[in-house]
Amino acid sequence: MNPTDLPLDREAMLASLRPWIECESPTFDPLAVNRMMALAARDLAVAGASVEVIPGRMGLGDCVRARFPHPRRDEPGILVLGHMDTVHPLGTLRLLPWRREGGRVYGPGILDMKGGNLLALEAIRALGRAGIRTPLPVTVLFTSDEEIGSPATRDLIEAEAARHRFVLVPEPGQEDNGVVTGRYAIARFNLEAVGRPSHAGARLGDGRSAVRAFARKVLAIEAMTGEDCTFSVGVVHGGQWVNCVPTVCRGEALSMAKRQTDLDRGVARMLALSGMEDDVTFTVTRGVTRPVWEPDAGTLALYETARGLAGTMGLPLPHCSAGGGSDGNFTGALGLPTLDGLGAIGRGYHTLEEHLDEESLVSRGRLFAGLLATLR
Repeated sequence: MNPTDLPLDREAMLASLRPWIECESPTFDPLAVNRMMALAARDLAVAGASVEVIPGRMGLGDCVRARFPHPRRDEPGILVLGHMDTVHPLGTLRLLPWRREGGRVYGPGILDMKGGNLLALEAIRALGRAGIRTPLPVTVLFTSDEEIGSPATRDLIEAEAARHRFVLVPEPGQEDNGVVTGRYAIARFNLEAVGRPSHAGARLGDGRSAVRAFARKVLAIEAMTGEDCTFSVGVVHGGQWVNCVPTVCRGEALSMAKRQTDLDRGVARMLALSGMEDDVTFTVTRGVTRPVWEPDAGTLALYETARGLAGTMGLPLPHCSAGGGSDGNFTGALGLPTLDGLGAIGRGYHTLEEHLDEESLVSRGRLFAGLLATLR
């Protein structure tokens, strides 16, 4: 049987996916993430994998590594790399419940990227049911902190990927049925303004507001955005009492660039914002970074294999370098053949309209199965 013709059952796939979506797993709630990891670990074990739970660190959730039976299991093979954490806080299900409507399925994290993780698992299951043995051993690694830049798992991801020949990342596919063969460089920054307190009613002029100074810096930072490098501030926390001039305001910023040299210049511009103005000290420190991933010959050869498989299905498979980081940044930057954006097709991830197209679970699942059954 041609693996791209595997009889994947859309209804069965959706039935398997729903418990994953209804198990909310925001990155900063390690207990919630671990509940999700337990669900995935059980499903992987039922599918025949040897499953290992890798304890989290830095106050973040656990990871799950699953290795499927293979006569050469300890040789370099295929790593399926995905994350189970989401940006949606607990309680999002009340606003974005699981629902099917017009060929779409909605839910928190369904596109980014539980749907992709599920279709990868279903591809492995379908190959097993069809009696198709993959030429290379297959390992699945589900991680817990991708949405915050993978600070606790980058070393694990890079170490595991180095033991494999290929890395497949079922992050959301492109809306034109495309895949991702490169990603932009990303840097995160921690920001802090420290002013001088006073009573906001009786002695307002004696104080120096950290919030006001921070607000000015937000405008300055976002005004630095240009064609080569973008800047945005996404987190701000300041003040404690409305009747006190706020002493401290903290936040986080993000910078993204298509080329590493452009990001390096952006980092230098951000760090140069540190200093004192009007008795308020503003400090910028660099946080986690994703290196630029530019496609090399190995990645492009892997893409051509995927494009050929898609062609047998009568589907186009364009490719691109994309903004928005993934753990594929790390593996691609290491020079490992990496194909990203192999997950479901949909729209609205990171929003309350997040959804995937039902049919893409089947078509992308078959493409994924074809890669697993072809790569050698």
